[in-house]
Formats: sequence, structure tokens, C-alpha cells
Amino acid sequence: MEVSPTHYVLKTPMEGPWPAKMKVCVLANGCFWGSEKGFWRLPGGGVYSTAVGYAAGRTPNPTYEECCSGQTGATEAVQVVYDPEKVSMVDLLRWFWESHDPTQGNGQGNDRGTQYRSALIFFDREQEELMRASKDAYEKALQAAGKGMGPRITTEIVAASDFEQPFYYAEDYHQQYLAKPGARPYCSAQPLQAASFPNRNPPSLRGFESNKYVGKEHHVGLK
Repeated sequence: MEVSPTHYVLKTPMEGPWPAKMKVCVLANGCFWGSEKGFWRLPGGGVYSTAVGYAAGRTPNPTYEECCSGQTGATEAVQVVYDPEKVSMVDLLRWFWESHDPTQGNGQGNDRGTQYRSALIFFDREQEELMRASKDAYEKALQAAGKGMGPRITTEIVAASDFEQPFYYAEDYHQQYLAKPGARPYCSAQPLQAASFPNRNPPSLRGFESNKYVGKEHHVGLK
């Protein structure tokens, strides 16, 4: 899939190799347009680059039409390249959980299908531990608040190494779509208006938060 060499908003490269200090994760919350915008707008300059694409599927190089057919098993996802010295994985996970309803299974709002399912793809052990700990913490927060369509979070947490290639870039017209002239301001994600880690981070997540932003209000809208 050919994409622009430069991020439309951040003016950074769209494809690697990435600077040595950067880390990569892939997150899918049922709406890759709005999700990508949320990640590139996180404050502090810690997000180096973002891209939308198709992840955790069975077939290589899927197109949008193929992904929407449900035959590829891929979900719409965002690849985030970030500087862990400026923004932590906990920061990214807080935005991920609070920007959609992770209890809806294969869907988000009126959009139904495997391409809209919630998923987290980790690239190292620390990411895996934080993803699993944050899932447990947010599930408890939702249950305490009486939020969500079901009693349990359905988000998949899988290893990048489980796939020949965990992330495939989407077509260029999807990249940074909501920042481009003429974009249709649509996002199917349905945030539950529940804080992911109320009051303070759970013990399993402490020590990983960024000094500047975790624990402070920095919610960003999709409009």
C-alpha cells in the first residue's frame, strides 16, 4: 500500500525505520479515523507518528473493501510511534480505553463486523503487562459505574509476533483523514464517559506513568 512519506499533521515520516529511542504499539478501538486524531493530539510532543491500517488479520495486504468483507479477520487499527521519555504507554492506554466502548464485541455503535472490534497488539513484555493490567483496571471501573453493553471487556490483547506482519497500512486517503479538507467528521466509537483509572493509577500501573500528563486532565475531543 503506497502512502504519503510525510504525516499530514505532525510532518514526521509515515514509515520506519524510526529513531532509536522510539517505541511502537498498535491499538484498535472501532474507528480508526477518530482514534488516530486522538493520538496525534495528545500533548507534550511524545507521539512521533501515527498511521491507520488493518491489524490482527489472517491475510496479507488487505484493502479497505476486503477488511469490511469480514473475510480477512483484520480490524481497523492505529499504529502509534512514541517517545517513552515524553509519553508513557499508560497515557496511550488511558486515551484508548476512554475513547470507545470495549464491551461491544465485533462492533462499535451502529457499525458491526470484525473490522470494528477492539484490540491491543503488544511488541514487548512491558507493553503486554501494562495492557493486561489496564484492561483489568478499566473493567472494574466500568462495573463500578454500571457502564457498557456487557459484563466484560471484549478487547483482544495479542502479540505482534503472532502474525507474519501485525499491521498493514490503509489506503493513503484514510491517513490523517479528519485533518484534511473536505473530511466527513464521522466516528462510530462510543466513549462510555468513565475514567479508566479513577483518582489514581492502580498499583500494577504505577511507575510507568509519564511525569507530566498522567493523572492530569488532557482529554481531547474528536471534533
